[in-house]
Amino acid sequence: MRLGVLTGGGDCPGLNAVIRAVVHRSIKGYGWSVVGFRHGWRGLLQSEIEELDLKAVSGILPRGGTILGTSRTNPYQDPGGEARIRDELKLRAVDVLIVIGGEDTLGVAVKLHEAGVRLVGIPKTIDNDVNGTDYTFGFDTALSIATEAIDRLHTTAESHDRVIVVEVMGRHAGWIALEAGVAGGADMILIPEYPVSVEEVCGVVQRRHEHGKNFSIIVVAEGARLQDTEGGPVEVQSERRDAFGHVRLGGIGATLADRIEERTGFESRYSVLGHIQRGGSPTAFDRFLGTRFGVKAVDLVQREGFGRMVAIRGMKIVDVPIVEGVGSLKTVDREFYELAKVFFS
Repeated sequence: MRLGVLTGGGDCPGLNAVIRAVVHRSIKGYGWSVVGFRHGWRGLLQSEIEELDLKAVSGILPRGGTILGTSRTNPYQDPGGEARIRDELKLRAVDVLIVIGGEDTLGVAVKLHEAGVRLVGIPKTIDNDVNGTDYTFGFDTALSIATEAIDRLHTTAESHDRVIVVEVMGRHAGWIALEAGVAGGADMILIPEYPVSVEEVCGVVQRRHEHGKNFSIIVVAEGARLQDTEGGPVEVQSERRDAFGHVRLGGIGATLADRIEERTGFESRYSVLGHIQRGGSPTAFDRFLGTRFGVKAVDLVQREGFGRMVAIRGMKIVDVPIVEGVGSLKTVDREFYELAKVFFS
């Protein structure tokens, strides 16, 4: 048996743990060989390939990013892309493909599986918004980084009597903002699922001042919407769209900080964490989860569970149809947001 593996979409802490686990389980457990396709689906379209043996994955466990590289290439935007992928797999004698990615990458995998390509999926995103699994690796690392940043910003906000708006990642789902905000003691949290008005935010800031708290920390997801901006359009950095139709978000933090200062008179600043949330070494949790996912994916191949993806439910690693992970996102339930609102001033 010869396996192929690729990583698509945004980079994510824990990807190398998955790759390492796939290689070790394949070689030691079943005597199979493994090849990696570089830069996601682009590697299959452009024949970017490398052999993955035990030496190739030695020492990569604590490294962030992915040794295979990644891209947001959509092969279905390329004329004949599906046929070229099938031809490349045949040319390289790859029997089964292991696809590691988020909703977009797994969406391509679903189409290829329906076209007869033998593959299994591994869900990946720091946003934790892939359906079918309780957690995705990378989320815990992003959450830890965001929480530490909020802790650090608390001290400077208090020292200068400032309002600081912390913008974190979260295009459609506010898991990072919600959990980091609660863990970091934020005074208000804005997420895409539940728009609020600038007046509500300013009310929280003003009440804190009335009670002797002359600083505030507001955490906002990049995809959050404000109710009082003509229906709540998100802020975008660029109207240019990637291969899956996504615009680049960003700017809600600056907008909110400006409006808070304008309406309350309190000095306000903003901090955009950006890609620092998904860089650097993965946490122990993400290394362990990625390792479990990688081993389970190879075992899934061994029992011919094609068209399925690995997942974690509770503490158990299971497998579900890949289609469960695409089509809709796992967003924040109202009960979680109501929990966070307990701590809004």
